[in-house]
Amino acid sequence: MESHQDQKKPRILCLHGFRTSAEILRKLVGRWPQTLLETLDLDFLDGPYPALGKSDIEGIYDPPYYEWFQANQDYTEYQHFEECLDYLEDYMIKHGPFDGILGFSQGAILSAALPGMQTEGVALSKVPKIKFVIIISGAKFGGSKFGMPKLAATAFSTPLKCPSLHIIGEMDFQKEEGTALLESFLDPQVIHHPKGHTIPRLDEDNLETFRGFIEKIRELPLHED
Repeated sequence: MESHQDQKKPRILCLHGFRTSAEILRKLVGRWPQTLLETLDLDFLDGPYPALGKSDIEGIYDPPYYEWFQANQDYTEYQHFEECLDYLEDYMIKHGPFDGILGFSQGAILSAALPGMQTEGVALSKVPKIKFVIIISGAKFGGSKFGMPKLAATAFSTPLKCPSLHIIGEMDFQKEEGTALLESFLDPQVIHHPKGHTIPRLDEDNLETFRGFIEKIRELPLHED
């Protein structure tokens, strides 16, 4: 039987939150137990656009800050969404193959829509199928808060078979949205934590859920380099 060391680690592309950066997400995820992190191959990518306004984490984490796409005040119209998808695909072609996507906040909203858009053939058509997603403080395009970019119009038209792990904070302003998103996945695994809109440290129970999810992922055939 293979030991953990012998098994291929799932390769995961990590998408940061709104007006933050790859480096900031790397630091936050880095607080998870080493025993979990050493089972994953994580690649952190900066969004394609420099932040167009003030970042909530100014003064806590150093700039530069990035965003994945832009939207108007009430999220009914989106700009640069198509370019963002091209940017992601280009990176995945050059640095992949990737088995899964992890996203936080704006990165999680994007990550949640990618498997459906890929299945529909409107995004990521030149890269292998996304095998799973890890959604932290996520929400759904077309939900009560976020409108739908044109390209994502049918991303959630049928429940997604893509395995998903959702990390939802009890005090998160996006809790309701993140909970509603669960209905879009066939078999969502969920980790609840007491904090707000953040990447939580993981207690023993949460760690067990996370490990169980990764074990399930390991049973899928992972992409060969």
